[in-house]
Formats: sequence, structure tokens, C-alpha cells
Amino acid sequence: MNVGVIGGGAAGLAAAYELIKQGHQATVFERAPFLGGQASTFDVGGARLERGYHHLFVSDVDMVALMSELGLGPRLAWISSKVGLYHGGRIWNFVTPLDLLRFRGIGLLDRLRLGAVTLLLNREKDWRRLEPYTAAGWLPARVGQAAYRAVWEPLLRGKFGERYDQVGMTWFWGKIALRFASRGRGMAKEKLGYPMGSFGEIFDTLGEFIRSKGGRVYTSAAVRRVVVEEGRAVGLEVELPGQGVTVEPFDAVVATVPSYIFPRLVPTLPKTYEEKLAGVTYLAAVLVILELKQPISQIYWLNIADRSIPFVAVIGHTNFVGPEHYGGKHLVYLSNYLGRENPMYFMKHQELLDAYLPHLQKLNPQFSLSWIENSHYHREDAAQPVVGVNYSRQIPEHHTPIRNLYLANTTQVYPEDRGTNYSVRLGRKVARILLKDYGFPVSGELPKPAIPSSVTVQMES
Repeated sequence: MNVGVIGGGAAGLAAAYELIKQGHQATVFERAPFLGGQASTFDVGGARLERGYHHLFVSDVDMVALMSELGLGPRLAWISSKVGLYHGGRIWNFVTPLDLLRFRGIGLLDRLRLGAVTLLLNREKDWRRLEPYTAAGWLPARVGQAAYRAVWEPLLRGKFGERYDQVGMTWFWGKIALRFASRGRGMAKEKLGYPMGSFGEIFDTLGEFIRSKGGRVYTSAAVRRVVVEEGRAVGLEVELPGQGVTVEPFDAVVATVPSYIFPRLVPTLPKTYEEKLAGVTYLAAVLVILELKQPISQIYWLNIADRSIPFVAVIGHTNFVGPEHYGGKHLVYLSNYLGRENPMYFMKHQELLDAYLPHLQKLNPQFSLSWIENSHYHREDAAQPVVGVNYSRQIPEHHTPIRNLYLANTTQVYPEDRGTNYSVRLGRKVARILLKDYGFPVSGELPKPAIPSSVTVQMES
């Protein structure tokens, strides 16, 4: 088969990779001038840094397996994580369970309840039992308002911004499962993975593999529409760099675009399917990245539990991967997840930086503007789907109403959260589904997912 793939992020490249491994052909079209999507990189201090912070959990078996297949396994480092919480005017360590007991932001009874409910969630095996509840409703009733507001509400706000109270409890359950898997047994510290050549090296290697086997990978290539004839996808209308607009014929098409983009490419979609696509709200990841002379703190992942501070997390990347990899620079992400109703969504780079800087002295009273050597701005509009209650009923099918046309995006990885690992798994799985639909044999097995998924069952039935 010859398959067209829309999108050169993790899902699109993984789909093309799987198709070619199974003996077929694929062509990838990426609108941006680079590969990698939300995990794409830019140059800082002589190395590559992700536009949005990224790491792997121990349970991210699909990305680990892919790196091994590409010969990049030795590039993956497992590093102890340093997690913290800014609460009550100070930074608290949250590296081990003992740190919870030391946390004085809430009373002892609240701390004990918080730990007990966390263990209870880790032992819960049926996420469907939690689907009817929001995290903002379920959690305070179990741990108390004080513990919820001090510890777990900041996590929800960090991911979902002003829509944090709409998030389903199943999403939160999945996060607890991932965190426990990355801690190992007992009281061990959390280990997180990072490819020392950056995530960009993985995607570039995927692109090289696809080309080496006769496939094609285009960047700066805008897909204008899916060509549909008699209810079947037969090709793509694409604007290729230096070639103008052309129609490329394909036997099938895999689209990895956000749900709100998909109807623009396929205006003939039935209304019922369009309604499923429109039912998903995305938040934008808005990031300011600072190059500093010295670190703001020693914490890698700092959740902000102070509503007077206009960002929700401070990610000290070089507290995770040392500054020696970036010419001695200390790199920090100031992170927000914003909807279009938030005025900060529309702020330019310098406006946002000016709004953030006065608050850095709250985290470190010694902080000075003289520490800043450079700053960068990045916004990803389709960064985080808002995963509400009973979400499994709202997921758009991978088999679209147009024959030969498949959709694979981050709204369909439930009950897992979006991330490079699940995008890789999604892309490879959709490629296998496509081939099975056409009666082609599929060899080999993919790694077993960390969290059982109803979507997986639905896809392979």
C-alpha cells in the first residue's frame, strides 16, 4: 500500500515507520519547517532543547522500544527527578513519600489522608469506576479541602488552567499510576528518562529511516485538503516547497492533526462525526524559556500553589539534564495552559515576560534581571485536550466516515494522557489497523501498554 500521512509529529512519523517496517510505503507531510510537533527542538548553547519540556516515565514502553529499534537505546538516560511545590511562600520538596510527611502546609491528619488516598488510587485497577466523577469533586471529599487545595489542585491547574474543575477523575487516576510506576518499589525516588541527544534526534532518525526505505518526508508542506471521491479518500492536495500545489494519489490517508483542524481538511464529514470532533476543547501550552546565569532553584519540576503567581509551573530543565550540555546555561521553562478567553493567551513574548518576571523573586529572593542572558517564547495551540467525565463515550473513532481515511490524535489515547509515548503507540497501532482492514499480514507485537485502554479494545475489535 501507499499511504499519505498528515503531520510529522510523533504519531505521524510512528505511523509511517510502522507502515514501512511492514513492507509498505508512506509519505509524511509536515506543515512546520521541522519534525517532531510538540516535542520539536531548537538550538541553545550548542545543543538541542525541546520547545516544550519533555521527559519519559518508566512506564513509557513504546518510546523506549522505538528508541531501541532505531539504535538510540544507549542515548536514553534515567535520572532521579526533583519535584517541588511552592506553597505558603516557600518551596517544599516532594521527591519521596517522606517529603509528604515533612510538608507543613497542611496538618498531619490531612497529610495522612492524602497519602492513604494516593495509595488507594494506585491500587484501583478499573478506571471506569471513576469515569462519572470530576477530580475537583472526587478528591476533596476524600482528602479534605486543605490537602486538595495545597497539593492536587495545583497539579490540575498546571495541566488544565481555568478548566481544571472539568477534568475527569480517570485522567487523574492515570497520572497517579504513572508516578508510582516511575518510583519503583517502596520509598524509591522517581526516575524519569531523557534522550541525551534530545527528542529531536529521535524524530530526525525516524525521518531518515523512512527515507532510506523509499518513503518520503516533507517539511514546510501544507496539506490543503483530503481528496475524496465517492466517499473514499484517494489522495491529498498539498502545497510543496518549491513545487506549488499538487495532488498526490494514495491508497489510504492517516491524519494526525488536532480534532478542530480535521474538518477543514475534509469538509464532507457527516455532522455526527463533526460533533464528536467539536466536543473536545484544547488548551494552548504557552511557554517562556529563560537562559540564566544561575538556577532559580534546585528543583526540576516545581508546581506553583499560589494564585497570585501568573504561571502554573517552573521547569528547571538543567536541574534534570545538567547545564554542561548547554554551554553552561541554566534553562528554565515558565509554563501555562491557557484558553483563548485568557488575556495572557494573546500576549507577545516581551509582554508575557514582563508579566512573569516580578514573581520570580518570590521563588528566589536573590533573583535579578541580570541573571537573564536570553529568553524564548513558544505557543502550541493544541497542547492539552480537556478530558472530562465519561470521556470514553465522546472519543471520535479512528475509522472516519470517509473510507480509507483514519484519524489519530491525542484526544484518542484515553485513559492515558497526551505525550510522545502514547502518540508513538497510537501511530503504530493505527498503521496496523489500516493494514488489517485491507487484509495485509502484520508481523511482530507492540509493547503492552502501562494502562489498559478501552480505546485499544475498540481499535482492534
